Amino acid sequence: MMEKLYIKTDDPAVVPLSQQDPIMGKLISIIGNLEIALRPNYFHSLVRSMIGQQISVAAASAIYNRLDTLMEHDITAEKLLLADDQSLSEIGLSARKVLYLRDLAEKVSSNVLNLEVLDGLDNNEVIKQLTSIKGIGKWTAEMFLIFSLRRMDVLSLDDIGIQRGAKWLYQVDKSYRRQILIDKASLWDPHFSIASFYLWEVVHLNFEKLYSSIDDIGDSHPPL
Repeated sequence: MMEKLYIKTDDPAVVPLSQQDPIMGKLISIIGNLEIALRPNYFHSLVRSMIGQQISVAAASAIYNRLDTLMEHDITAEKLLLADDQSLSEIGLSARKVLYLRDLAEKVSSNVLNLEVLDGLDNNEVIKQLTSIKGIGKWTAEMFLIFSLRRMDVLSLDDIGIQRGAKWLYQVDKSYRRQILIDKASLWDPHFSIASFYLWEVVHLNFEKLYSSIDDIGDSHPPL
């Protein structure tokens, strides 16, 4: 059963975020409560993220589902190591991603990367350990922190979805959309992940194209 994180507008972490950043507060009041799908299985989470790099969400989901079928609905490091390259290629994995997945599987299987201890490490140490794996960059490690370890203090500055949401919300040029995240960080601290959830919703709900700005939605708009 899928695990979810429930974010409510009256949560102790959300209220100060709204108070410290009134523009973010307006967005929160418009969108309302959130349900965030989590990835509690650490190995599956990393495999899914690695598959999803540089391809569409739909393509990534299809390949992951085919891998799940190939692994008889039990994706493990040991099974990945036993799978032959042709079988992995036939489900849509590139040669490079097969290499990355094998590196992950080898390090997990040999306990070079102990996934079970990651929850006890601070964010920087988790990022350091995960990025030692071929094909895992800082962004993938940050998504793992948020969606697998439930860390609410992560701001992924290079996430394009968050940048797009901030560009629309704060009405800045595309060239400034990363910098606006840095500028707003002091207002969001330490609730970076919650701010990120709401900025992602700007994109998911297509606010960028439906409305020229948040003021066009109006204060009376009911929570979605």
